[in-house]
Amino acid sequence: MAQVTQTNREASTASIQGLGWKYFTGLILAYVCYGGFFVAKSGVGFAGNGDVVRIVFFHVPIAVLSYVVYVVAWVYAFRYLKAPQRLDLDRKSGVAMEIGFLFCILATITGSIFAGAQWGNYWNWDSRETSIVIMLLLYGAYLALRGAIEDPVKRGRLAAVYVLIAIVPATFLIWVAPRITDSLHPQAVLVRPKNTSMDYKMVLYPAFIGFTMLFIWMFQLRVRLVELTERRRARRTA
Repeated sequence: MAQVTQTNREASTASIQGLGWKYFTGLILAYVCYGGFFVAKSGVGFAGNGDVVRIVFFHVPIAVLSYVVYVVAWVYAFRYLKAPQRLDLDRKSGVAMEIGFLFCILATITGSIFAGAQWGNYWNWDSRETSIVIMLLLYGAYLALRGAIEDPVKRGRLAAVYVLIAIVPATFLIWVAPRITDSLHPQAVLVRPKNTSMDYKMVLYPAFIGFTMLFIWMFQLRVRLVELTERRRARRTA
């Protein structure tokens, strides 16, 4: 069984320093919550006098981030395989996958709420709904894999390979499958900005910024927590 013979002297975690950007993140998300109800007008063709559309300001950014975060994990996993002595890269890849799993769960919940209000059924096995379920399974399988291996080097290597391979079906499920099959979801709202009104853009675009910054904040906190936990465990076993 492989043993880690050094105290994991990695490069320090790069992070965005200061409190200003965190206050800014809070302000953006507060504005999104306010704007979703008081800035954006009711949507045309949506149930509940058009008010159902308001959940889109939360569902869409979270759903997109559930894939973007996977790409972040992929980048760290690729870098780790090139430099297997850098356990900090494996740690960051794992943290990104944890947060991606959380975002995937939230996207599923908010999407189900929208489906129930708009289409009268909380689950329709629509192509996008099916894709998000399989994404959940991909994330869950990764976390199960990490939890089943104790040796950090072996765990990092196998987890990294998994991430690199699984991005292929993840990309197909999120970006290709819904576009080549029938779907209840509107297909061209984001890729064609002319389909959305200015008041809609004034909330949706800041929502993307806010939730992206929230991910960065969560990522930094979680990485730091994992680092402290590993150091404490190392001191106890020393």
